[in-house]
Amino acid sequence: MLLRLVPEFELRRDVVPWLAAQGWAAALDTSENSSALYVVNVERNGKIIYTWKGSQRNTHIGLYDLQTKQNEHLYTFEKDLHIISCSVNNERTLLAVSFHQYTEDETASQLLQSVSKYLTLLIEIHPINNVRVLKAVDSCVRVQFLYPVEDRNASTESRLLLVSEDKYIEQFDIRVVAEEEHKVVIQKSGQLPRAKVADDLVWAQWDMMEQRLFYIVPKESKSTLRCVQFYPDENFNSILESHLDISVNDTQLKLVNFGYDYCQDQDVASKSLNLQVFTSKAGGLCVCCSLACDTPDEIMYSIYFLHKGYNKTFTVSLERTESHQLKEVAFMNLDYYVAAYLPGQFLHLLNIQHPDLLCHSLFLTGEDARIDTLQNCSIQSPLVSTVLDCEAGSLYAVSISDSTLLQLLQKSKQDSERLAALHCALLYFQHTEDLEMQIIRWISENLSTCHSFDPIQEFIVASLYCRMCPETQNLDKLLPYTSLLDWIGVVPGVICATDIISLPVLEFQNSKGFWEKLNSNLESVKYAEPQLHYHNNVLKREWHNLSEEGAFSSGHLGLCDERGSAGEFAVFHIMSRILEAANGMCMPLPPGFHTLHLGLGVRCLPLHTLLHYIDIGVLQLTETCVRKLLKDLDDNEQNEKLKLSIVMRLPEALGQKVRQSWNHPINANLIARKYVKLLLENLGNRQCSRSIPERFSIPVEFLPLNYLTSMLTEIENQGVRPYEKQDHVNARFVEEMALKHTMTLLGLKYS
Repeated sequence: MLLRLVPEFELRRDVVPWLAAQGWAAALDTSENSSALYVVNVERNGKIIYTWKGSQRNTHIGLYDLQTKQNEHLYTFEKDLHIISCSVNNERTLLAVSFHQYTEDETASQLLQSVSKYLTLLIEIHPINNVRVLKAVDSCVRVQFLYPVEDRNASTESRLLLVSEDKYIEQFDIRVVAEEEHKVVIQKSGQLPRAKVADDLVWAQWDMMEQRLFYIVPKESKSTLRCVQFYPDENFNSILESHLDISVNDTQLKLVNFGYDYCQDQDVASKSLNLQVFTSKAGGLCVCCSLACDTPDEIMYSIYFLHKGYNKTFTVSLERTESHQLKEVAFMNLDYYVAAYLPGQFLHLLNIQHPDLLCHSLFLTGEDARIDTLQNCSIQSPLVSTVLDCEAGSLYAVSISDSTLLQLLQKSKQDSERLAALHCALLYFQHTEDLEMQIIRWISENLSTCHSFDPIQEFIVASLYCRMCPETQNLDKLLPYTSLLDWIGVVPGVICATDIISLPVLEFQNSKGFWEKLNSNLESVKYAEPQLHYHNNVLKREWHNLSEEGAFSSGHLGLCDERGSAGEFAVFHIMSRILEAANGMCMPLPPGFHTLHLGLGVRCLPLHTLLHYIDIGVLQLTETCVRKLLKDLDDNEQNEKLKLSIVMRLPEALGQKVRQSWNHPINANLIARKYVKLLLENLGNRQCSRSIPERFSIPVEFLPLNYLTSMLTEIENQGVRPYEKQDHVNARFVEEMALKHTMTLLGLKYS
């Protein structure tokens, strides 16, 4: 399975044995009443609040600490109540509880009494002492304590959010007094101070880790998404507003991450909007929404990438449509990705950071999309990369399986899946060298099977991106993450429509963290130029021409004469593709690349193909490789042709450095000619006497040669020596080479 779910908390595993040891065995029998034991809330510090029924049908509230793996009993009601919402403050001195006052087995006469249907209490639990009524109403209420920053000393003030089904949210300020023996009680000051946070809302979501409240207010044809940020030492500010083209049902309030009411949420889920807001550490802000669809064998959902300024709506054709199957998409926050999941149908990983091209999102169906531990859509994402299965009472840490991802990369036949898996492996897992090596092996084996993208270019760009961007702020706005300009392929069974949306409005000053990164993303969308893309049509055209000429066909490889093995040619071919990819993106290659590439070319290619590659720049002559060729290869007829052809193609500066590595008459002749040419060119307007110097060699009766050698000797005596570091290149050497060359042309024997 692509998504790996590791249970961090399970009611049956972590709570039931403790309940049995404490003598509350009635909670073990959950078959008769499945709501007897269930999770109520997950707090910011990793504390999980749950409730259960005791042997006397008392209602208990307990807490499990994910860090210490310990259970703690918080409070007991001497009645059979239905707990709707519960929250404990950071110091675990105050407990807020909202519950339904009546059970189903109570008489109708009791229901007619003039007593409120729902009750919300604030309870002192350290020690268990006073109880204060916050709300006594006929509408459902949710409670949530605000949490200060971590590692802060105990505070004398707690703040509590109260969310009413009547579509408003308010904040209570609760001051406490510390007494002896670490006792804490509520300060007796009459009514608790309160402030209105939001009203007229139809949907709200609590961001526990960042202490943010997202909510939606319907306005005419559009809805307005707003966000309130709560600060540790201040009050709260409205910080974001965004208009969404979403039709909301304003008859019932839908709440996300405000705890879990086992009974009520089942009824609400089928009638209200399935919508969640996800944020990422890189400043991504997404609104995920499941949409109504008239076609029974299709499902629709939208992702509003607010940090990018567009919305993508996906229409998915279902493989099978059983009548009993839920048709509501579940969304999970994986930070770099948003997962859209429909059990038994599909798993869609949407790239939050780079959502512009569909091929960077991974869409899986069938067995590849299966998640055994999640058989229904009744889930929440209270934390990043965390899923709470509300019905089962289990909290899972969610991650992408690297082994499954590699298997998918190996077996997939679709370019879209391959590209999405490649980017996921490189960018999601980042600096995993072993994973990179496995990807390199896959690229080496599958170069010719990827038709709509260059896997080498994608590997180079994505690897550079994931290494450099974390080190430099805002570098991701300039450094491209892909070499693709666009994507014209399709994902089978998925139709995607993209719409431009208005950017959200931020109202803040000097905010850090997520809001600063989101603002940077929005500024980039507003003012920055489109992202850079490496593209070189000229090189691609030349390479295509070479392929058409058959330069890579087996008949032209020279398998060369048994000079190069099939393995060596495979490496040469891959290096040629790497060179093409790098040149296409105007990127440098590592030192030694061209030397190794040329060496393999000499072994694998026939001479005419080798020289053709050198002439058009596919193979580059390097000093290291040329010196090795001139020294190591013997001077048979074939190698002489090779050496001479390479020497004749050397740039002037490089030729002067390496020519003397080849101790051969042909090369010596070339050196002599170059020497004479340079001497005469440097002579310029210098005046030379015509006196013939003393000769140390045996005179040759050949007047042109005598004149040349005397002139060269005179120039040397005057200090004009372009080959100062090559002492053996002198007039005598030039004379001998010229004489040998002349006699060869005349057909005479030279001794």
